Amino acid sequence: MHDRDRAQAVDNEVAVLVRVFLPQDSFEVRPLDELHGLATTAGATVAGSLTQRREKPDMTTYLGRGKVDELQRLVEFHEADIVIFDNDLTPAQTRNLEQALKVKVLDRTELILDIFATHAQTLESRLAVELAQLEYSLPRLKRMWTHLSRLKMGVGMRGPGEKQLEVDRRLVEKRIHELKAELKKVQKRKERQVRSRRGHMTVSLVGYTNAGKSTLMNSLTDAKVLAEDKLFATLDTRTRRWHLPSWGPVLLSDTVGFIRDLPHKLIASFKATLEEAHQADLLLHVADASNPAVLEQIASVFDVLRELGIEEKDTLLVLNKIDAVEDSGLLEAVNARYPNAIQISAKTKTGFDRFARAVSDALSRTFRYVEIEANASDGKLLAYLAANGEVQSTDYNNDRVTIRCRLPDKYLGRINDPSVAIRDIKPNGVESLPELTVADRQQAS
Repeated sequence: MHDRDRAQAVDNEVAVLVRVFLPQDSFEVRPLDELHGLATTAGATVAGSLTQRREKPDMTTYLGRGKVDELQRLVEFHEADIVIFDNDLTPAQTRNLEQALKVKVLDRTELILDIFATHAQTLESRLAVELAQLEYSLPRLKRMWTHLSRLKMGVGMRGPGEKQLEVDRRLVEKRIHELKAELKKVQKRKERQVRSRRGHMTVSLVGYTNAGKSTLMNSLTDAKVLAEDKLFATLDTRTRRWHLPSWGPVLLSDTVGFIRDLPHKLIASFKATLEEAHQADLLLHVADASNPAVLEQIASVFDVLRELGIEEKDTLLVLNKIDAVEDSGLLEAVNARYPNAIQISAKTKTGFDRFARAVSDALSRTFRYVEIEANASDGKLLAYLAANGEVQSTDYNNDRVTIRCRLPDKYLGRINDPSVAIRDIKPNGVESLPELTVADRQQAS
């Protein structure tokens, strides 16, 4: 089935949304807004919704028996084609619900995987999506075979995932093994590609899906990347040159958006795509200040960063879309919790001056003020310092030259010539500190 045909099939599906609230769930003002956005992004038309609060899920149908009957009436009333849960269901629960409702049932993970299947463009993201879909489908193959005769194609049944309906467990496991091997090669290639940019300072945009990361990148770099008011509009990392005022050129990368309860297998599959964030000198955590659930979204992003092992990286919180904030009290609550956050509007470029200064200051934390003495004929060193640092003064004395400059730690460590003397100095250049040995430089990097 071609992408156009898949989209048309999804456009014809009418969905009913369901969420079961458990005691550990946080309070949300509009609890089904996010699921509505996901369903709409997938192409479904949302006709109705149902919620229930329970101490624990029903082992058979997740919902209580009475709610299943109510849901069945709702499905019949709206002539719905699909029921989408904002919870993760077991294969048995999905099967029992489909038998009771006589329509297709998807859970949150399956819906997210389906969206990723249609938005993935590069080889690495397509491989990642297929791997995550197959690992998700493996325990569900029996259900898929049982219902293949009556479930039409649509949300959750497209992209690489549609192949899972035609293969048995052995073939799926073989394909999973092949995909992991391919992704391992892709990841090594990606790591080499990212490391090749070590001559530049790198900044990576991370954040909740639809927080405005792509719009911000377009405003800063004129990158013309896709920026839509949809969840997961960006899946593939894009890197552009950003001329940071009062600093110079840095490399800015846009990454896939995160989301609450992002499937763990999907995070693992997208490790290569997120390599930019792993290697970045600075993370810009972009949050949608106009979203009523902004505090929960910020917390969810920090959870994913911890899962990726990069939560300790230098990070600047950027509150975007302040032009669309309707609840000033919510913005005050965010500022109280995160007083160092920078407020901007990527759409109107409000707050960009302060934003640029904050990014410059954050990058400067990795810099050293040094005095370097070398042979005056060492043009290669002079060019290296000019390209990677900020040269403040150059003094020649016979065959030697003394250069005072500001240089990142990681570049300082690559000056391994024993004939080059390096001393730390205070920013005003008045007081010289002990000379750094080659070993000191390598340790600094």
